[in-house]
Order: sequence, then structure tokens, then C-alpha cells
Amino acid sequence: MGDKIEMLPSVDNEVKDMLITVDKSFRKKYNLEPDFYVRVPGRVNLIGEHIDYCGYSVCPMAIKQCIVAAVKSRSDSSLILSNHESGKYPDYSGKIGYLDVNKDTTTGFGPRWHDYVLCGLKGVVESGNVAPTKGLIIHLYGNIPVASGLSSSSALVCCAALSLSVTLNLSPTKKNLAEKCAKAERYIGTEGGGMDQAIIFNARRGTASLISFDPLRLTEVQIPPACTFVIAQSMVQKNKAASNDFNSRVVECRLASLIIGKHYLKNWKKFPRLMDLQKELKFDLGKMLKVVQEVFHDGLYTKLEVCQILDISEEELENKFLTRNTRHLNTFKLKPRVTHVFAEALRVDMFCSICDGAKSIDELGRLMNESHFSLKNLYECSHVELEKLVTICSLNGASGVRLTGAGWGGCVVALVPLATAEEFVKSVKAAFYTGKVPASVNIDDLIFITKPHHGAAVFQSGAVDY
Repeated sequence: MGDKIEMLPSVDNEVKDMLITVDKSFRKKYNLEPDFYVRVPGRVNLIGEHIDYCGYSVCPMAIKQCIVAAVKSRSDSSLILSNHESGKYPDYSGKIGYLDVNKDTTTGFGPRWHDYVLCGLKGVVESGNVAPTKGLIIHLYGNIPVASGLSSSSALVCCAALSLSVTLNLSPTKKNLAEKCAKAERYIGTEGGGMDQAIIFNARRGTASLISFDPLRLTEVQIPPACTFVIAQSMVQKNKAASNDFNSRVVECRLASLIIGKHYLKNWKKFPRLMDLQKELKFDLGKMLKVVQEVFHDGLYTKLEVCQILDISEEELENKFLTRNTRHLNTFKLKPRVTHVFAEALRVDMFCSICDGAKSIDELGRLMNESHFSLKNLYECSHVELEKLVTICSLNGASGVRLTGAGWGGCVVALVPLATAEEFVKSVKAAFYTGKVPASVNIDDLIFITKPHHGAAVFQSGAVDY
């Protein structure tokens, strides 16, 4: 977990074609040879949704889909970011010493693709007190579905941070990089946790990971050999930085933690995060669920009511506990949000225990189904197309299925018996995607069987041989 990312001299077959593509594209565009290449994977979260930013453990795995980059240092201070698919992702040029991340969400489209790259670069510069003297070219290519809950945005942040770290010979550990990138992504305005970055850098082939925080640590979780996972896109994209849907849930959990804390503690302002509060109270998760029933009423809480309960001014509430894009909110749903968090944390514990024990696919599936029900009804982050897809997956043999990622669109992950996985994919293709997929889109990019893959890697310039 604490080891460093080494510069590899050769490329494995699974990533070779993508590196050849980005290498050819880079050489054609710049007439230069890259200094090195970077690969960072996407991820799918098997269970433990919307709880990492509350401090609770999650269980993701890295996937084959990834972002690759060809990287070249410059003698001047110019920063040039480009993409193999330049029609979708226009070039960006700036200065390595001026990393201005766009946080504007008023347009409804959210940050530009290169803002996530700037986040990663800025995270390295500011966290390490580094003043780069040379510029950089980063040329990217990827096949992680965008805004689908598979961590394409975090992959961009991590790719950039790793690229600059290697260029500057910083040699950070995987743990250090993960923690830097988790903080760096908040430059974009999203108050996320550290799950995505932790698995991107620390994933091991063939195993999922139980990720715990403070301190960051990963424990291998062996998926039962009789089952596999299928990822299916709803074809609805959701950029969580383009609205306040995500941050409003973060804030509701934060306010719930403070209100519980105020009920029990004099120093309650120190515990805006639910996991920290639970540790301070020394209650187990079952007890925390009982506390929720005792402390919270049903229905909405107004901003005035929250201020009265906490005995603070509206100004203090907004400046200390809300985010920039949630200060205008006047009502909050607290009881259902915090109920989901504590119950989901329990499901993560049970899921990993089952994998380590009897390995019952039916029990794992039941937990995934319960997770989705909670996300739909308590966290309210599903979508009509996601619900159609969940129903179709369940009717066609999935042992369990749930939305994965932030929600409001994106993907579902289905637990399927390995013996019937291929037939399952065919059935879902016919039932959900028929008549919906444009001719320009490969349906195999929308639904696919996945296995746990390895984390981020760096390859020498001579590693791509073709």
C-alpha cells in the first residue's frame, strides 16, 4: 500500500493497443517522442455508495477501461493539454505556474475536461510546495465512459498528478498520491471522499478492495469464483460537478452529524463527519441507526430550524458548514440521508465478511439490492432510466443489481453467476438497448463483463513497440 509506482520497461497486452494509439497520435501532433506514458484505470464501486465522504469504508475494484497519456517535458513554462479525440475535447494551453481551475456551474455544463487535469497538477504543486521550472505536454486518450459513475473525472485528476510527479522526479508513494488527488479534486468544487483515488493508485489485479480511511488502508476482498460483475450504462450522463445534487447530500450528512453531536457532546462542532462522530460516541452502527430514530423527525428541516437546533447564526452555518453551491438551499432532508449512510456502512461490512466466508452469491446479491433500494428511496439519487435497467437486469438473472457512482444517471453494476454471464449480457442488450443506441456507438462499450484490474502504471518511452 505504501509502495511507489515504478517506471515499467514493457507494456502488458491489455493496454498495448491504447498506448500505441496515444503514442502515434502524440508523434503526429507534436513531431516529438514522449518521455514516458501513464495509464490510470476507471473503477466500479461494488457496494458502499455515498459514504466515503462520511468517513466509512467502501468496496470498489479497478476496471480494464482506462485513461492513457503520452507525456513530454518542455524547456519553457508552457503547459499544453490535448486529447486524441480533439473534436470532443479541445486543446488547452497555459502556463505551468498558473493553474486556474474553472468552478463555474451556472451554465449547467460544469467544468471543462482540462479543468480536471489542472486539478491534478495543482494538487502536486500546492501540496508539495513545488515550483515547476519546466512546462509540460500531456496528450490523452481514454475509453472510460464519461459521466457514467466509473470515475472518468478522477482518472483525469490522477493521470495529471502522476504525470507531473514523474516529470519532477518526486517519487511519491501510492498512498500519498491518492491522498493528494482526493484533496485536489475538490478544487473543482465537488466535496467527494477518497475512494476513487485510492483504488486508482492501489488496485491489484484479480481482487476488489475494502478501503478504509484515516489512515488510508486497503484490504483485499476475494470475489467468489462462481460470480462476476456486469456494468451497464443507462445512457444518461451526470456530471456531479455541474449541479449541487452531489454536494447537497454531502452537506445534509454534515448537518446530521452536527445535530447528533449537539445532542450528546459539548465539543460537537469538531465532528461534522459521521464516522468521526461515531468513534467519539463509541457507538456501533446498529446503535447509530437507533440514534437517528431518536434525534430526527420525519420530513424537511428548514435552514432556520437547523440554526436554532445548533444555536448558530445563518452566516456561521453557510460559511462553516455549507459549500459554495449549497448556501442558497433553504431546506434539507436529514433523517433519510443519515439512515442510508449508517445502513450502507453495515452492508459493506457484511458484503466483505461474506466474501471472506461462505461466499454465498445470493447473500451478496441481497445486499446489493438493499443498497440500491436505499439509494433510490432514502438518498434519492437514482433516475428513471436507471430504474428500468435495474428491473431488466433483475428479470434476466442478476443475483443483485445497484446503481454505482454518484447516481442520477450513469451505470448499474450487476452481480451475475459466471456460468450465465454471456447470456445475461445478450438478454439485457435486447431488452434495454434495442432502438436506443446510435449507429456511431459500439453497444459493447455500454454493457460489458468486468474483472478486477490493476492500478495506475508508468511506462518508459521505449515500452511501446510496434
